[in-house]
Amino acid sequence: MRLHHEISAAWAISRKDMVTYYIKPNIIVSGILFPLFMFLAFAIGKNAPPGTLIPGLIAITLLFSASSIEPVSIPIERRVKTFDRLLSAPISLHSLVFGESVSGFLYSMGIACLPLVFGIVLFSTPIEHAPVLIIAMALTAFCFATLGTLFAAYPTENVGEVMSMLNTVRLPLIFISGVFIPISEIPQIGQIIALFSPLTYGNDMITYAYTGTSLFSPAWDIVALLIFILLFQFVAHRLYKKFNE
Repeated sequence: MRLHHEISAAWAISRKDMVTYYIKPNIIVSGILFPLFMFLAFAIGKNAPPGTLIPGLIAITLLFSASSIEPVSIPIERRVKTFDRLLSAPISLHSLVFGESVSGFLYSMGIACLPLVFGIVLFSTPIEHAPVLIIAMALTAFCFATLGTLFAAYPTENVGEVMSMLNTVRLPLIFISGVFIPISEIPQIGQIIALFSPLTYGNDMITYAYTGTSLFSPAWDIVALLIFILLFQFVAHRLYKKFNE
């Protein structure tokens, strides 16, 4: 009974974000246009068939779209004082963190389908392991949705403050995670840092789904992403508890 109540509460939080924030201009810019233009800026100079770039486009789309909902919605709700009502509701902080993360997850999965379909329809990009691709997209999306929820715990009513902090993490992840430059080609210190990036494992698994080759095994990528999800959920819970006591 308690579990059902917490799940229902989490879904209500997610549904609220879907209805209210999915079409906000700053969400569209940060979740769709920004990763697209950034990808094009780096991909245009690469001497590679467009279809081979689809895995990287999916990876950075998941990164930006999944982590863009909560850093916008939560500061706005602090400003209009509706977030206080969520905190005082008879639900656990775990449900709050999970529910906020689910809204980013669902948004990201929908947006990431655009480059997926784009690659299939325009470039006939083959997918060798479709089930692996679905798992990779789902785990990567939820991982970065939780990361966005974590950063949104910072007690501010200013969306720009949260986004600025978040971008200091998101932007470096793109360059050390094998999206534009293979990890084997970056300096050794970069290869070590890449092991601590969740995007490394998400991009690696997506690449495997398309090409059948990867730096790590899909099983290890799954384990790594699950560890990051649990870590981000735990840290987010602690931060919301600390900042709202």
